[in-house]
Amino acid sequence: MSWIDPSDKIKNLPVYPFVKLERIKAEAKKQGKDLVDFGIGDPDLPTPEFILKAMAQAVRDPENHKYPTSAGMPSFREAASRFLERRFQIKMGPERIVSLIGSKEGLAHFPLGYLNPGDLALVPSPAYPVYKTSTLFAGGESYIFPLKEELGFLPDFEAIPKGLLSRAKILFLNYPNNPTGAVCDLAFLDQAVYYAKKYHFWVVQDAAYCEVCFDGYLAPSIFEVKGAEDCAIEFHSLSKTFNMTGWRLGFAAGAKDAIDTLAKVKSNIDSGVFQAVQHAGMVALDQGEQTILEMRKIYQRRRDLLAEALDSVGLKYLKPKATFYFWVKAPKGVSSEQMAGALLDQAGIIASPGSGYGPEGEGYVRFALVVKEDRIQEAAKRLKNLDL
Repeated sequence: MSWIDPSDKIKNLPVYPFVKLERIKAEAKKQGKDLVDFGIGDPDLPTPEFILKAMAQAVRDPENHKYPTSAGMPSFREAASRFLERRFQIKMGPERIVSLIGSKEGLAHFPLGYLNPGDLALVPSPAYPVYKTSTLFAGGESYIFPLKEELGFLPDFEAIPKGLLSRAKILFLNYPNNPTGAVCDLAFLDQAVYYAKKYHFWVVQDAAYCEVCFDGYLAPSIFEVKGAEDCAIEFHSLSKTFNMTGWRLGFAAGAKDAIDTLAKVKSNIDSGVFQAVQHAGMVALDQGEQTILEMRKIYQRRRDLLAEALDSVGLKYLKPKATFYFWVKAPKGVSSEQMAGALLDQAGIIASPGSGYGPEGEGYVRFALVVKEDRIQEAAKRLKNLDL
């Protein structure tokens, strides 16, 4: 019996999928298994040297040892503004940008600024778990809408009851998509903005993977759509773009009201990103174009290798045009957990069960391309031992 029971919010919260995965990995390693780990989307590539040099210089400056501001240094927000203009040809002034301790932090805090108890958020399934949990922590309710394979894992807005669209305050989107690897075009984002304006809700677009693109595809920004600046906020991350997951740095850009509200929430919860990290982030955003191109080539080679491996054993999947995720279908009658278990037990391969990303994730597993090419080739050999 605990000294004091946790809140109902915590008691009703399932174990975070990646925490469960780490426990499984730790147990397998205790048993001496050599694992090929496609589980967690944490890049194995190092942070580029030019970013490390900028950090080393900035960390020695006593001015960076003080409390930062929760909204972020003006110079960092200006660098983010320049990045958005170069990449998407959109003008987003620094006053419409806020720095984040990683985009996950911002996504988790945004609903606190807008949801009262009982208010509704539209949450996709499968999806990054933070959309649903942040709604729960804010006291809101989630309406779970499915992302179906036959629709390219894009939402069908017409299938959402009109009454729920009218009640909603937030719609969560994530393209390029984790966990499915699906992508969208500007026509889809235009449709999302149309519904947001018609029914008066915020579009929260999680763009963490917008730079991990292949085959000539470039992910759009929602702000390339006319009118989005009134009803949308877009979350960007330096984690996957520059291999900076542990640094915890990102930014949100968008409607001034949304940015100001998020900044107000953050000012009461955190004290912002360590300024030396922001200095390193400025250099990454301003000078990182070649790094992005090299990163894309590496992941595209890995993608093609894993595709060959999956093809060789007849497993079905969505070949991603973006992100470093493969959304692999389990054979008929095999659950996500069963398939993930078989991969681990029979082949020493770790993949994430799709069921951890919501009810529509059942029947899939997710592979993250965060292992080197020789290990993907090793996984290809091991997959031939799989008996499902």
